[in-house]
Amino acid sequence: MGEKPEKISESVVRRLPIYLRYCHQLQKNDVKTVSSKKLGELLQLNPAQIRKDLAYFGEFGRKGVGYEVDYLVSKIEQILHVDQIIPIVVIGAGSMGHALCKYNDYLKQHMQIVAILDHDHAKVGKVVHHLQVEHIDQLNEIVAERKIKIGIIAVPSHAAQDVCNQLMDAGIHAILNFAPIRLKTRPGVRVQQTDVARDLHTLAFYLTGEE
Repeated sequence: MGEKPEKISESVVRRLPIYLRYCHQLQKNDVKTVSSKKLGELLQLNPAQIRKDLAYFGEFGRKGVGYEVDYLVSKIEQILHVDQIIPIVVIGAGSMGHALCKYNDYLKQHMQIVAILDHDHAKVGKVVHHLQVEHIDQLNEIVAERKIKIGIIAVPSHAAQDVCNQLMDAGIHAILNFAPIRLKTRPGVRVQQTDVARDLHTLAFYLTGEE
């Protein structure tokens, strides 16, 4: 695989997991090869766009054959750095934290939540889907010992910035934020914002108002 270009657009990066998820399904169905045309039809994307996206990272297909599914999966996993398990910490043992830990059975294919932390001593020690809640004061040690790479913020908005600061202080450079607030970060730290209320309001805009 050739070296990555210096700048890849976020839209390309966002499509790669879609390709990977579909290729995993092809593997389960014992499909050995797939064309960009077929991928485009099933994913409702322009085949030329798929070819262009993948070409940023190398030549993975063969003319007249298409893409070998196993090979394409391995290359996309390498590109996304999910060719090995990525440990994750969740901050917040409330309803959202519980839901995320329950999702762990799916995540463990490439990523795994290995710790859930909270500041509330009443929650510390309780078990959430096979994980024991630990106190956030232990964050630095837990990140170092378990080689955690991603932090998920699942706390109320008023606490989110403090949690973000603690994650950055612990050496985390990739954060998924479920709190409905924009976080201030340091250079080199990437935050992905997940705003459920915003997305629902956006959907509501397109409702026709019919019964």
